This record gives sequence, structure tokens and C-alpha cells, in this order.
Amino acid sequence: MTQVDMELWVSNAPTQFDAKAELALLARVLHREGYDDHLAGHISYRQPDGTLLVNPLELTWDELTADDVMRIDIDGNVLDGKWTVTPAIILHTELHRHRDDVVVAVHNHPRWGTIWADMHQVPPVYDQTSALLGGELFLYDTYDDNAASADEVRKIVSRMGDAPWALLANHGVFVTGNSIREAHLRAITLEWRCRQAWHVAAAGGGVPMPAEAADQLNSMVSQFGFPGLFEAMARKELRADPGILT
Repeated sequence: MTQVDMELWVSNAPTQFDAKAELALLARVLHREGYDDHLAGHISYRQPDGTLLVNPLELTWDELTADDVMRIDIDGNVLDGKWTVTPAIILHTELHRHRDDVVVAVHNHPRWGTIWADMHQVPPVYDQTSALLGGELFLYDTYDDNAASADEVRKIVSRMGDAPWALLANHGVFVTGNSIREAHLRAITLEWRCRQAWHVAAAGGGVPMPAEAADQLNSMVSQFGFPGLFEAMARKELRADPGILT
């Protein structure tokens, strides 16, 4: 695909949703992709006024609707919403406090990403889908049984630096994005990469994708995004449950 083709593709305006609907749709889409550890996991979505939209503690990601989305301030105080917010949201508030580049942050315990976190290993990139988005996949290789403590989350955020995604040892994954769409693409790319690497290892090993080719691909995708992908997945969820937007 040429530069002109990419720009034309991007110029075809995607379906628009309001911010709460975007978060609810992201939760639904990622649940279908394996981000489905019961009531575990949290998403934060920074708004122009500095507040954060977050999912509530009491609902699984596949039942979340726009009306369920909570609003908190940067200190974690609830400003709006009918549910409660997990104490572990401090992981997000600390990240947003120190990373202006992060608009959306996603934490959960998806099957394949958590396997590599449990092994304290970063999975190789074996195929082009695994290379859609690049940047250091940071491994936080220490497990603390109080991941919601201020001291622990400060260590995670500090050591993560400006990495766009991380494996949290014996815990799960932490993914960032500059938009709902980038967070979606990064989250599904990470889970795909972890799954493929596991299967390649189980089959006896493989040949990682050349670094230069992977860099070229993720550079293009980082520049243009993946136009229409999040919207296509959102439409799938809306066909199954139109009530997500209410």
C-alpha cells in the first residue's frame, strides 16, 4: 500500500462514538480478545479537562455499557457514576500523572500475555501481525502482593519509563495508547504476539521476524493507525448488543 493509498484510507472518516461509549466498546472488544479475567482489570481514558473515565469494579467487561462508565479525578476521587471504582485504579492515576503521552491505559490478565508475564520473558516477534505496533515491551520482573499500593505503582511507572506497554511479572499486562483506537490495536497486538510466540515455542521453535522489517511495518502503522479496525470490531459488538451505547 502506497503513501497515497494510506492517506486516502485514513481520510475515510470512521464511525464516531462519544467518550463513554468508546470506553464501553473497548471493554467489550477486548473481552472478546481474551481480556476476560472476571471482575479483574481496569481501563482509564483521560479527557480534555484532565478527568479520567474508568470502568466500574462490579461489572465484567462484556456487560459494560456507556451509562456504567465512571468519572474520577487524577487523585482517584469519584466525580460521577453509580458504581464504585477499584482501589487498583491508582496504577492508572499514577501513570497519567507522569505520562502526558498516555490518553488510554488498559490493565488486565489476558491468557497469553499473562503466561509470558508468569515466565518473566518477553515474547519474540514471529509474524507481521505481532509487529503492528512497536516500542519496548517492558518487563517489570518483580511481583509485589500489594499491586494497589502507592509505593508499588510508583516503582512500576518509574521503571516503565516511556515504554508503551509492559508485562507485569506473575500478574498481567499494562498497555497504553494515545487514543482508544491505538490502545485497542496495541492490546490485541500484544495478545496475538504472546499467543503466536507460545505456539511457535511449543512447535519446536521458529525464526523471529527480521527487526528491520518489523520496524518498517510498525513505523507505518504508528503513523497512520489501522483505519476502520476498531470501528469494525465495535460494530460486531453492537450487532450482538445494541444496548452498549445506552
